[in-house]
Amino acid sequence: MDIDPRSKKTLCLEDLRRRVLTQALEPGVYMDETELSEIYGISRPPLREVLRQLAGEGYVVLHENRGAQVAPMTHKTLRNFFVAAPMIYAATTRLAAEHATAAQIVRLKECQWAFRQAIKSGDAAERALGNERFHSLIGEMADNEYLTPSLRRLLIDHTRIGMTFYNPRKLALAPQRELAADQHDQFIALIETGDADAAADLAVAHWELSRAQIESFVTPDSITIPLGRAPGQAETGGAS
Repeated sequence: MDIDPRSKKTLCLEDLRRRVLTQALEPGVYMDETELSEIYGISRPPLREVLRQLAGEGYVVLHENRGAQVAPMTHKTLRNFFVAAPMIYAATTRLAAEHATAAQIVRLKECQWAFRQAIKSGDAAERALGNERFHSLIGEMADNEYLTPSLRRLLIDHTRIGMTFYNPRKLALAPQRELAADQHDQFIALIETGDADAAADLAVAHWELSRAQIESFVTPDSITIPLGRAPGQAETGGAS
């Protein structure tokens, strides 16, 4: 049975999101519309609608006469990523603890169960995607039209970078990965009890857990400014 055009369009949208997040489509690469049309079995007009939606969400950048480019990860964007991450995560998690519904908490628990299963499977892509879904759900709980787009954009780059750190072959990072998963359980408990202050503090601690390792991966050797700190913040020894 043929798939109707709307279903093909939805499949295309969801698969391209996944391919960007898992770096199957690498940052900065240009996408071939002809090839994509053939892969997903859709014509150019609905494909371009998909690309426009992806551009609005921050997955791609549209260039006149050159088409769609997977969102690059430049020095500037990564620097902004490190500055914005703790603020956005703390604010959204605080609001989630204040506004989460019972149904949303159930979904978050289901997401955490799936995340734990991904950890057991050793699949780096599923781990990274599971983490993205978990924090996206917290963003939905926050229900703030100003913060949600920023969180979604932040999670795109965090997930792409996270593909490296969820690699089960990196045994040195296993304790941090296990603690991060345990912190997800703590998020659920704090959101469920409505403890906004503790939830916001945990969001910062959760970020700090991976910040140092992420910095070592993305910071060129020639740069000595610690990207994880806001201007004027005193330097401390390592991640807290």
